[in-house]
Amino acid sequence: MKRFLFFIMSFMSVITFAQQPVELPLWPDGASNTNRLTEKEKELSYLQPMIRIGKSYLGTKYVANTLDESPEEKLVIQPQKVDCLTFVEYVLAQALSSDITKNLQNIRYRDGIINGYPSRLHYTSDWIENGVRHGYLEDITAENSSCINKLSLSFMSTHPELYKQLANSPENVKRIAECEKALTGKTVHILPKNKLPNTGLPWIENGDIIAITTSLPGLDIAHVGIAYYIDDNLHLLHASSSLGKVVISKEPLKHMLDNYESWTGIRVVRMSHPKK
Repeated sequence: MKRFLFFIMSFMSVITFAQQPVELPLWPDGASNTNRLTEKEKELSYLQPMIRIGKSYLGTKYVANTLDESPEEKLVIQPQKVDCLTFVEYVLAQALSSDITKNLQNIRYRDGIINGYPSRLHYTSDWIENGVRHGYLEDITAENSSCINKLSLSFMSTHPELYKQLANSPENVKRIAECEKALTGKTVHILPKNKLPNTGLPWIENGDIIAITTSLPGLDIAHVGIAYYIDDNLHLLHASSSLGKVVISKEPLKHMLDNYESWTGIRVVRMSHPKK
């Protein structure tokens, strides 16, 4: 999937940051993380860093395309304004270890190397594959769902006018098309939305990363967020373009999926415990 998720509602979710090492604030609003956790969550927070850190972003402003503000590709760190994917990236970078800047670069760029706009992991399927290959993500869907989806990616190269760094750069379009070609034809495991109950499934845990698959031509993923159970129902902790901020969905994830015909199911990936 590409990082400009949520195409219909607010298409792109891309970001641009400062190249030099930058300390990412542990809590984006400067407040203690514990003020947004229940007592039970405080007791379990050490087991669920994605939830503990993710909830500290509640209320953070949704802003699309923050990674594309500069013509030069740099590591952008702006946790005070996020889209659906940059929100997950910041949370994951903080949860992995204290070396947040290094983590973020490894998460956002293919093999952690910044080499122009096409080196950024725009399609989420590429983003997931990179994380699994480098050992900080685990593809949970592959272990629990037999349903296969074949990737067919082309949206960015066929709609360059939608992307600031592609509109006037045939070279970037060519490199993006090469990335799309390398991914197209690969198979990934998904969980169809008709297989997901309101209550979630035993193998989907609090803090798992949820990537919502789409049937829109040329795309793979429409939206991303973090699994969060409320009263035994599976909800989504996510940066919402329609609400303009990071929220926990009021309705179960199942209902969210059913509201959009083009949303076909989910992929579930989990942060692997950092190697010591």
